[in-house]
Amino acid sequence: MKKYFSDVKNAADLSEQYRDSITVTFTGYLSNEAITRLKINRLPNKVILNLTKEIAEELHSDSRVVDVKQYMSSPGLSNFPHDKDWSVDNYGPILIPKKGEKVAINIENISLYKRIIETYEGSEMGIENKIILSGNQVLLNGNPIAEYTFLQDYYWMMGDNRHNSADSRSFGYVPHNHIVGKPVFIWLSLDANKSGLSKIRWERMFTTVGGSGEPVSYFRYFLIVLAGWFIFDFFKKRKKKKENI
Repeated sequence: MKKYFSDVKNAADLSEQYRDSITVTFTGYLSNEAITRLKINRLPNKVILNLTKEIAEELHSDSRVVDVKQYMSSPGLSNFPHDKDWSVDNYGPILIPKKGEKVAINIENISLYKRIIETYEGSEMGIENKIILSGNQVLLNGNPIAEYTFLQDYYWMMGDNRHNSADSRSFGYVPHNHIVGKPVFIWLSLDANKSGLSKIRWERMFTTVGGSGEPVSYFRYFLIVLAGWFIFDFFKKRKKKKENI
C-alpha cells in the first residue's frame, strides 16, 4: 500500500487511471498528507479509493490491509425516480431526452418523464397536461399514451463529488429553457482539507472552464489589473488631497 500511495501523485492520476470505488480496510497508519493529497473519503479504519480491480487485488498482499472490496452506497439515496437497485454510485442507465426524440411510455418509466410532460412541457408552456395511471395504462389528459416526443433538450447535471452533491440524482432533468448562462472561469477554489492561505487552490484561480483545449489561467493578468487599480487609486487620492490643501 505504501508503494501505491507513493506512485500516485494526485487525485488527477486517480481520475484518469482508476475507475471503481473500492473500500480498503486497513490497520496501521495512513498519513494526513496522503489523505489530503489523494482527496480520500475516509471512514473509520477505512479509505474509499477509485481503483482498477488489478490494483485492488494487489493491495490484498499488504500486511496492513484487512479487506478490499467494491464500495456501494446504499440504494434509494435519490429523490428523483429510480430503479430500486440503483444507487448514487451506480445510477442508470438512463435516457437523456433531446428535442424531437421519441420515447416509449409505460407504467415502468413514466415516473422519469412525468414532470417533463406535466410541468416543463406542460404548465410552463401554457399547456394543461395531466398524467394518471389506469391499470396497466398511462393516460395523458384522459387518453392512453404509448409514446412521447420531447419538445426541447434536457440535461443531466452531475456534481464532481458524487457522494456529497445535490445534482440530477435528486432533482432530475434540467430543461434547456432553465439554463440562464454558462461558466466562464473559476474565480475561487478551496481545499476543504487545508486551512489558512494554503486552503486556496491558487493554480485554479481565474482559470477558464469549458471550451476546447487545456484550461487557461488569467490569474496573473488579474493581479496586474488589481495592482494597476491600487496605484491609480493611490495617486488619485494623493492628488485630491493636495487640491484640498
